[in-house]
Amino acid sequence: MPTRQIGNAVSSEKHTPMMVQYFSIKKDHPNELVFYRMGDFYELFFEDAKKAANLLDITLTARGKTGGQPIPMAGIPYHAAENYLARLVRNGHSVAICEQVGDPATSKGPVERKVVRVLTPGTVSDEALLDERKDNLLVALTRRGERFGLSTLDVSSGRFTVQELTNDAALLAEIQRLSPAELLIDEGELFDSAISQRKGVRQISPWQFDTESATTQLCRQFETRDLAGFGCQQLEVAIGAAGALLEYVRDTQRTGLPHVRALQTESSDECIQIDAASRRNLEIDINISGGTENTLASVMDNTATAMGSRQLRRWLNRPIRCRDQLHLRQSCVQAIQNSFQWQGIYDHLKAIGDIERILARVALRSARPRDLARLRDALQELPEFTNLLADIKESALDHLRTTIINFPTEADLLRRAIIDNPPVVIRDGGVIADGFDEELDELRQLSEHAGDFLIKLEEQERATTGLSTLKVGYNRVHGYYIEISRAQSDQAPAHYIRRQTLKNAERFITPELKEFEDKVLSSKSRALTREKALYEQVIEQLNDNLMGLQNLAISLSELDALNTFAERAETLDFSRPTLIRDSGIFIEGGRHPVVEQVSDQPFVPNDLIFSNDSRMAVITGPNMGGKSTYMRQIALIVLLAHTGSYVPAKSAKIGPIDHIFTRIGSSDDLASGRSTFMVEMTETANILNNATPCSLVLMDEIGRGTSTFDGLSLAWACAAHLARQLKAYTLFATHYFELTALPEQFDGVVNLHLNATEHNDNIIFMHKVQEGPASQSYGLQVAKLAGIPPNVVGEAKEKLLQLEQQDSHSPISPQRAYSPVQNDLFSVAEPDPALERLEGISPDDLTPKQALELLYELKALIK
Repeated sequence: MPTRQIGNAVSSEKHTPMMVQYFSIKKDHPNELVFYRMGDFYELFFEDAKKAANLLDITLTARGKTGGQPIPMAGIPYHAAENYLARLVRNGHSVAICEQVGDPATSKGPVERKVVRVLTPGTVSDEALLDERKDNLLVALTRRGERFGLSTLDVSSGRFTVQELTNDAALLAEIQRLSPAELLIDEGELFDSAISQRKGVRQISPWQFDTESATTQLCRQFETRDLAGFGCQQLEVAIGAAGALLEYVRDTQRTGLPHVRALQTESSDECIQIDAASRRNLEIDINISGGTENTLASVMDNTATAMGSRQLRRWLNRPIRCRDQLHLRQSCVQAIQNSFQWQGIYDHLKAIGDIERILARVALRSARPRDLARLRDALQELPEFTNLLADIKESALDHLRTTIINFPTEADLLRRAIIDNPPVVIRDGGVIADGFDEELDELRQLSEHAGDFLIKLEEQERATTGLSTLKVGYNRVHGYYIEISRAQSDQAPAHYIRRQTLKNAERFITPELKEFEDKVLSSKSRALTREKALYEQVIEQLNDNLMGLQNLAISLSELDALNTFAERAETLDFSRPTLIRDSGIFIEGGRHPVVEQVSDQPFVPNDLIFSNDSRMAVITGPNMGGKSTYMRQIALIVLLAHTGSYVPAKSAKIGPIDHIFTRIGSSDDLASGRSTFMVEMTETANILNNATPCSLVLMDEIGRGTSTFDGLSLAWACAAHLARQLKAYTLFATHYFELTALPEQFDGVVNLHLNATEHNDNIIFMHKVQEGPASQSYGLQVAKLAGIPPNVVGEAKEKLLQLEQQDSHSPISPQRAYSPVQNDLFSVAEPDPALERLEGISPDDLTPKQALELLYELKALIK
């Protein structure tokens, strides 16, 4: 229902008090689905009900009328709400949870209700609502002039960052890397449609990005005088974004954020920059189809915990340039390998589990009993685990050992407080262990001994009354009762008071039984209240050392990722790369980490040498010969080396790299009205405008989406610009054989090709990179392999023969497309002797005999 109508509804006397209450709450949450608690159900009304019925596939009904109109309604049981909430949040919807906070027994009119929490895609912390192996990021974005301020927060871990960017391409690349679950943008600024039209975008007012108020909020959050200690005081635009983000989370969570205790400053200069298109082409953790299969992460992720998996994916998506930090990670990997302890580390980490998100829920006071049980088990695992780490003598792990320590106080608290296998929620009790609290034990004994009392009472009443069908029982609706069959009910003693009539029996109560009922039920209620209070006390005690526990979780997640690097290096035969200060990329026996694992055939390794004397390789060869695989494997080897991982190669030496650019594959961008060729040219333009001598550039089949002359000209000009001006490390794959003349015109360019051979009219790909240009394209053979009908292939062969026999003037005629002696299209042609002879003749001055002699002369020149 629109806000205006809700406002009218609230002031109308035609609505019931409950509907007036609902409208008042809905008015404050026009953009959220309001889950309005009524007894054992969450109800939705009006447009919310219609929307939820469609999204959740639940029944849309009507509940009476208000203002003379039927009330559309849909509902879900509150105890099953979690699954429904997960579906809504994962589809980008927000939900306001409205609970009963008043006492029905003392309320006049509707029970008081209020929104206790707002669930949005970027602020959820509940286990069932999250992908355990993926960060769930809330991102805030604003701009001032040419500067973009960006801040991220993972509520489920407390990781909080700020950074500033200076151009649209860098911003798009960063948003692609972060893949936020929810994006808050300044509604007073204009952003690229690729950002403003993303799923999960929410516009908020410009005043919420004010730097001064943001600084005050952040200092209050971190309990500091200023932000100098976080190295971000100069990032005024980013600080504004961080303040808006923090205020938004506080509003939705309706609680403090004690686990958000630091602000990390990030800079694009710290990492290898990968634009959105290149990230998609490299399939780091999402494949071209949008899935997660056959990606770099799917091969590299053998982590023991979900928090380790998230850390690994952060490293893969943000390869860093700091050599000292990379050397430290490599040394950790080598230390684990040398100790032969990666399996032991894995087993201990497996037992510890994902305590990072458990601690976030502890901080938010939303931890469930099983969260505490898992945290207890994790802390009890630590002593043996720290002993194992102590046995690894290498100093590389010292920085992790300082925070991976035992927490005996917290472990003992949880051991004494929480039963071995607690229920899912604290609502019905049964979570706090016996012996933890004397008062709780006394109250439990009173209610638990009720069974003995009832048995004695039943025996006593049977003996006194002589009624054989008499029995004592209990149910939640009517409490304790004495039941007598209908046949004997008229013999009930006079002091029996009738409580309920059934078809075949009568139920009674006595003053003695009523007194016992009041006492027992009171003790149950008091025991539950006491247990809930104790549970909250346990959570508060855990929060007393939250910082130390969070540092433990961070170090364990890093160790998990490093341990996985060690295991992958051992299992997949990776080697330690050398990060050199001089320019160049030298790879011996490089392999594609993903293709190698999914292929049934042995992978053919290949080398690469890039130096100051060799910065561009023009790669030719048949389709399906392995050009794209070879190019991508170079990029992935470079990327892995800058995460601290070992790499799939016999050896690798890699100099400074600032960007990885790829222009691979083709696709339309129909939503933006861009053709395949337009997409190709846009991506190419980004490379030519931003690549540097320290960039790695992969270019595949530039110019194939337009006419032959245009495409060839563009490919030549792009390659020439990369070789002459940019001097980037470039792998340039092409079917335009004219480009193989580039080494003759530019220094630092070499020809490479992937070869193939024919056997009985079939093609066999060798997948081996060799020096020099390819000799032919094998296009018809590849078409045959692809399943083109034989008659079509046969007709193509006939047409090819005709073309080869023609004196074609096309720059890439089939006859000459892969001829290594073909003239360069862009070189200046030598003068034709026959034309020169003709230009020097005046036909009017020739006699018939001279004209005949000239004709024979020209014919000889042509031959």
